[in-house]
Amino acid sequence: MTLLDAPKFDEAKERRKNRLILGAVMAFFVLFIGWWLVAGRPVDWPWRWNDHLMGRLTVNHFFKAVEANDLPQAYGIWMHDQQWQQHPQKYSAYTFERFTRDWAPNGVENEYGPIRSHRIAASVMRGNSLMLGIFVNGRKTKAVNVEYFPPDHTLSFTPEDVQFMEGPGGIQ
Repeated sequence: MTLLDAPKFDEAKERRKNRLILGAVMAFFVLFIGWWLVAGRPVDWPWRWNDHLMGRLTVNHFFKAVEANDLPQAYGIWMHDQQWQQHPQKYSAYTFERFTRDWAPNGVENEYGPIRSHRIAASVMRGNSLMLGIFVNGRKTKAVNVEYFPPDHTLSFTPEDVQFMEGPGGIQ
């Protein structure tokens, strides 16, 4: 076959191919932006967006249980073990009694009183953990600082030196 024997250019086929490529690129772009929005618009690498999404879902589920005053369920979410009552000795580091003092509406350590609402104000990955600053009961100061650990889906309090700060700094 020589250059003069080349097949005739098919304009319709070329147009279909270009539309298919453009459609695939647009679909990828829309899915990518949708994933970012669902993950909570994190300012992080895309491969960490699922950690943001799962951390936000877990924290929201936890606070919904606390708002409903269902502390056994909230403790199960905190420890990522819904059957925690069958083996409470496994959680001797943070017992249910201590958890109740921290989260019950009339708990000794609860600074917020009955928790009726919450809003996740900031989240940032630090190492392997997602640090979240949550405002409860419409407060604009003194956020609850919670850490979500993606490998085992547990929650804990952030270290004392990591606290949520308002403004562009987020979690310090």
